[in-house]
Amino acid sequence: MTLSTLINLTDVSKRYDMGSVVVNALAGINLTIHRGEFISVTGPSGSGKSTLMNILGCLDVPTSGDFYFDGQDISQLNDSGLATIRNKMIGFVFQTYNLLPRLTALQNVELPLIYGNVRNRRRLASEALNKVGLSDRGDHLPAELSGGQQQRVGIARALATEPSVLLADEPTGNLDSHSTSEIIKIIQDLNQSQDLTVILVTHETEIAELANRSINIVDGSIVEDKRNN
Repeated sequence: MTLSTLINLTDVSKRYDMGSVVVNALAGINLTIHRGEFISVTGPSGSGKSTLMNILGCLDVPTSGDFYFDGQDISQLNDSGLATIRNKMIGFVFQTYNLLPRLTALQNVELPLIYGNVRNRRRLASEALNKVGLSDRGDHLPAELSGGQQQRVGIARALATEPSVLLADEPTGNLDSHSTSEIIKIIQDLNQSQDLTVILVTHETEIAELANRSINIVDGSIVEDKRNN
């Protein structure tokens, strides 16, 4: 079976000019990601993995090199074009949940749909909550939910727009071991049952090895790209 390419990076570099200091955050990254893959990204602090995730999420653009997302040349897009890619094709999950405290779980999940002026927002948000097992918690505020439940709301919010790829940045970093297992199981199920492409940043080796493929970054370069059993 031929795998369909979703993301392709060729010789991608990112340089930050900080006065008299130049920081080379990424140095010639070559990476192809196929639809339906579950990839973990690891590396020490300052390795460039956050920069890579920002570029993959169209939050930043490379200094040099080619980046194609679903066949589109990202370098040719303006800010509006990048925002469209982010809003419609990428779901973001954060370590700190980023839920608005005065909104219910359902209202938090609706937010990206409101920004995207999507119809049937309430139905789509309810369906997303159901996918993470929180259909009975839609009217609860974040403070009334456990950490694991708040992160599930965060995942539901990312799923609401039916994205092509889920970018998860340390999604279990603030969770206990039980909640961590629940969140990883949900992500695995979404990847397998819905063919959702998942790119997950983690410091935990055990979690990284649960992905189908693991990428390790050191000093802005990919030093290992392996398949996991």
